[in-house]
Amino acid sequence: MFLVIKQFFWSKTFLLSSVVLMLIYGGILFGTMRYLDSFTNHGEKIAVPNLIGLSAVQAKLKLEDIGLSYEILDSIYDPDKPNGIVLKQIIEPTSTTKIHVKSNRVIGLQLSKRKELTEMPELLYDEVEFAKDKLIDLGFTFKIEYEPTTEADGSVLEQRYEGMNIRSGERVPKGSEVTLVVGRNEIGVLLDLPNLVGMNYADALNLLNAKGFQSISTICNDCETKSDSLNAVVFGQSPEYFENKTVERSAHVSVLINAGAPALENPF
Repeated sequence: MFLVIKQFFWSKTFLLSSVVLMLIYGGILFGTMRYLDSFTNHGEKIAVPNLIGLSAVQAKLKLEDIGLSYEILDSIYDPDKPNGIVLKQIIEPTSTTKIHVKSNRVIGLQLSKRKELTEMPELLYDEVEFAKDKLIDLGFTFKIEYEPTTEADGSVLEQRYEGMNIRSGERVPKGSEVTLVVGRNEIGVLLDLPNLVGMNYADALNLLNAKGFQSISTICNDCETKSDSLNAVVFGQSPEYFENKTVERSAHVSVLINAGAPALENPF
């Protein structure tokens, strides 16, 4: 009889302990779930706005107003846009993805920049076509100027930026124009010498340039202004013209002009 009563009390005690433990564990689980819901903002949904085309300041204010954060990731070269315009965002807008985020989510931004500095390559003594390819590959533009030479025909003698010689390794804005001074062997290259007498001075210069002459000087005793020179008339030249005369391309041509004389209608 004593054993039966003892077993009864043990079973009651075990059952009570089990109930207590279940209540304790249940309370802990309930509290944990409530904490996690609060910590993770369970059920909260924020739509990510479209920030493309906004300035960095506008994007920042727009994100902060709805409880989101931002981070500037990097810049992308775009010469057609002002500095600091949002070109790309990570995460994309909810209107596109249909995905919402929770508060304080960081949105990555990539901004525009108008100038990208690029190192100037070494071009000296490169063949001109090879030098042009180098510049194009790096995003530069170029123009060519020729200089008489007897040794480096077709090769780059100087590289210039904004009128000044520039060394390789110096950083200049991408898209800049680089002047290549290229050697050209003038010896033995013959050009027809035009008759300039009676022509308007501006027309005479254009004709010489079109023919390929590069060494030209002007003498005018009665020209006081630039307008006087441009409207003057050629009354002499050196070398002197005669029919079928040719001179080397490197030859120097002197043009004598008179500001007061009228141009001939048919100087040829």
